[in-house]
Amino acid sequence: MDMDRLREIVRLLKDEDLTEITIAEGDTELTVRRAPERGALPTTIAPTAAAVPGVPSGTVAVTAPLVGTFYRRATPESPPLAEIGQIVHSGDTVCIIEAMKVMNEIKAEVSGRVRSVLAEDGAAVEYGQVLFVLDPL
Repeated sequence: MDMDRLREIVRLLKDEDLTEITIAEGDTELTVRRAPERGALPTTIAPTAAAVPGVPSGTVAVTAPLVGTFYRRATPESPPLAEIGQIVHSGDTVCIIEAMKVMNEIKAEVSGRVRSVLAEDGAAVEYGQVLFVLDPL
């Protein structure tokens, strides 16, 4: 990986306020981590429903941890990774967000039944945008 590419990755970390990013290109995989600023409080990637306006009480929101393009399927021919009514377990991949030509698997933080899907397949999503609402198990 050349230095210009590495600088671009570090710039992405800063611009998107991320603490970690993993890039896979061919046989090479690179993880870049940024230490939190002194005095900074840790951030939560998947806030609970109480912290997300418009999400029903007692449910859990799965939010976008980065800006990118939202995909419900691993490939165009595959079934959706998570559908309404489906039970997902903590650690299950529920969608993919593409950022800078890197496919990032987004995993459920808790086990639950998918109540709603709030992002359109192929649509741009913003950091913190609610993608799914789960009824916790």
